[in-house]
Amino acid sequence: MNLLGTAKDVIQAEINGLQSMADNLGDDFTQAVDMILTTEGRTIVCGMGKSGIIGKKIAASLASTGTPGFFMHPAEAFHGDLGMVKSEDVFIAISNSGETDEVLKLLPFLRENSNQIIAITGKPESTLARNSHCHLNIAVPQEACPLQLAPTTSTTATLVMGDALTVTLMQARQFRPENFARFHPGGSLGRRLLGRVSDDMITENLPTVSRQTPLVEVISVISTGQLGLVLVVEDQEAVERQEIVGMITDGDLRRAIERHQKEIFALDASSICSPSPVTTTPDTSIHAALELMEERKISSLVVCEQGQLVGILKK
Repeated sequence: MNLLGTAKDVIQAEINGLQSMADNLGDDFTQAVDMILTTEGRTIVCGMGKSGIIGKKIAASLASTGTPGFFMHPAEAFHGDLGMVKSEDVFIAISNSGETDEVLKLLPFLRENSNQIIAITGKPESTLARNSHCHLNIAVPQEACPLQLAPTTSTTATLVMGDALTVTLMQARQFRPENFARFHPGGSLGRRLLGRVSDDMITENLPTVSRQTPLVEVISVISTGQLGLVLVVEDQEAVERQEIVGMITDGDLRRAIERHQKEIFALDASSICSPSPVTTTPDTSIHAALELMEERKISSLVVCEQGQLVGILKK
């Protein structure tokens, strides 16, 4: 058995299915986007079995990109969850056959409740498609499954149709990274765009030396601090009002050794420090601070408040 060949055949079958779906995309897609854009309600996604699994992903993608909504299991809907459906909500019903009984049972309520219905099926003449306000056709030439039984190409087509809706709605709403970050405060993008330097800066046991500190001691402080740098301060004893006069990094040390050779250990901190290191303030956004580091090609920022050292921000 050619395992690699089988895998490639599956991928090609799904590519062919997506191309066929793209070729069939028409005005109903524009109508569906307009429905969701203009509603004052939410977008509810519903599907059974594997269509439901894909539907959960579609609902999650919509909700995180500016289209309020949620997934509703059709069986749970029929046993009380329909109470969550408002008349202004748009209802996306997913069924490849368009004949899924659990989904069709919801149609009388949705009609009586004046909901707009978007059907996603592979059968334009199916009961679900005919009883919806618009139909998104996910018909594919064949499943990747050799028995034509397991949903494979059709579920991929459903997922991609959901992505097409999501991205089109994002662009129509002019959804920006700042908006995305609001819904993902725990992610790296949320940190970058919503966080402040004060949230991430290092404030404890900052590595500092005075101007006159011998280089041997400077190296020891850099190693102990584990930040790859040491700050040269005006008065090392005045912890509460330290003024920064320079910085020494691992790179500064290497360059100094190359330049001074054997005489390096006769030097003190003031001899090799870089004066006036790049600084920021605690209330600066992480995004702006990281952009500054990129612009200056550095990996650390000194954080100062009213001219006094309060922390270090590492990339």
